[in-house]
Amino acid sequence: MKMDFLEYSDILSEIKGCMTPGKLKMTDQNIVFKNSKTGKVEQIQANELEDVFFQNFAGSLGLRVFLKNGTLYRFAGFKESEKEKLAKYFSSTYKITALEKELSLKGWNWGTAKFNGSALSFNVGEKSAFEIPLNYVSQCTSGKNEITIEFHQNDDAPVSLMEMRFFIPSNELSGDVDPVEAFHENVMKKASVINVSGDAIAIFREIHCLTPRGRYDIKMFSTFFQLHGKTFDYKIPMSTVLRLFILPHRDQRQIFFVISLDPPIKQGQTRYHYLVLLFKQEEETSIELPFTEEELKTKFEDKLEKEISGPTYEVLGKVMKVIINRKITGPGSFIGHSGTPAISCSYKAAAGFLYPLERGFIYIHKPPIHIRFDEIASVNYARGGGNTRSFDFEVELKSSTVHTFSSIEKEEYGKLFDFIASKKLHVKNRGKNEKANYKEDFGDSDNEAEPDAYLERVKAEAQEREGGDSEDESTDEDFNPDAAGSDKGDDSKSSSSSSEEEED
Repeated sequence: MKMDFLEYSDILSEIKGCMTPGKLKMTDQNIVFKNSKTGKVEQIQANELEDVFFQNFAGSLGLRVFLKNGTLYRFAGFKESEKEKLAKYFSSTYKITALEKELSLKGWNWGTAKFNGSALSFNVGEKSAFEIPLNYVSQCTSGKNEITIEFHQNDDAPVSLMEMRFFIPSNELSGDVDPVEAFHENVMKKASVINVSGDAIAIFREIHCLTPRGRYDIKMFSTFFQLHGKTFDYKIPMSTVLRLFILPHRDQRQIFFVISLDPPIKQGQTRYHYLVLLFKQEEETSIELPFTEEELKTKFEDKLEKEISGPTYEVLGKVMKVIINRKITGPGSFIGHSGTPAISCSYKAAAGFLYPLERGFIYIHKPPIHIRFDEIASVNYARGGGNTRSFDFEVELKSSTVHTFSSIEKEEYGKLFDFIASKKLHVKNRGKNEKANYKEDFGDSDNEAEPDAYLERVKAEAQEREGGDSEDESTDEDFNPDAAGSDKGDDSKSSSSSSEEEED
């Protein structure tokens, strides 16, 4: 009997030296790994598979998956009893025989370097002692008989490999070929090293950046974008961009443009997982792309015009969306008491805005916080320090982390309550052994069918303040993310289908 798919909920994927937990699903179309921490999805198409090997990892069975383009994936966390089932599935579904990967356990530090696709294997005899995915390499320098390799770091790894040195003896039989140069060239072909070469696709001058703070020129290249400021200069690979957001400021005169990064950029000991840019709505710009009409058609499938003009945030959004291949998340259907999607609140000591999205929340801007609904264990409403004119909104994650957004105007309570109910998020009852007291409970009841006297009073007062307006308010007409290539209210799709399923 042929198995349609295999699914594993507790699998580890090796990412820059760190075993990252997630879910793995294999179908006849592809192999999909979903990162539990970031929600990012890696997809391997079935027709891209080249070889599959079983390999013993510390405490579990693992899989090494080689693609035809030389890319290597490593997954661990399988049980030994599942080995036969996996082998049969690869054989029947992908027509690939899963072989055993034997490792050298001699402990020798001399051997042969073998380049296989985007991986460097250090072999002792016929067996591999270790291997290095070359896309983890950040820099490679050569000396007389020595090669030094530096690596990109994973912030989640408790211990990181910073660099490795190889001594390469001179070989009289190599003729005109310098073995050190040949080794260096093979590494650099597949290494993830950012070199500024050629002209920028687009340049945006003096962009106001809230995090990291300052004004930066943004230069867009085909594989990375550069933030150039007076003090700091960042080169950010396009592959590290996880999500893009365009969100209207509550004053309706400004726009937040948020770029989510994984891994983050660093400034000293500070790590920035989000770039938060601030634009004035009326600020406009015009750019001319350095491509012919034919190049625009072949490279970008006619998704970009040679000349683009309009509000600066829309022009930047359009260019980034196409080059990075990420859709843009808009604010969704929630409209608060202010008539905008933004809820004014505080997080710890900083004032900011909370945006309820279609599949999550995002807080801007100190610090920026993005919470997907599938991360949330429960939410809770609580009185704000005895102040009856405001309340706190607590979000508890499945990881037991609690985010508290405080000093929210009580006029926002009714609409936020309705939004939470519509998304079917669990509302936590803080008083475990207390009887329901609707005057003091502030909507904490687990039973949504119970009457909520405070909610009704708040709704009535809010309607009086708004002059009897109904709760069904129209969306913000001034904000039109479609013009910037965004999908308003559909942030569940804000990622490329080939690389990521958006889970806001």
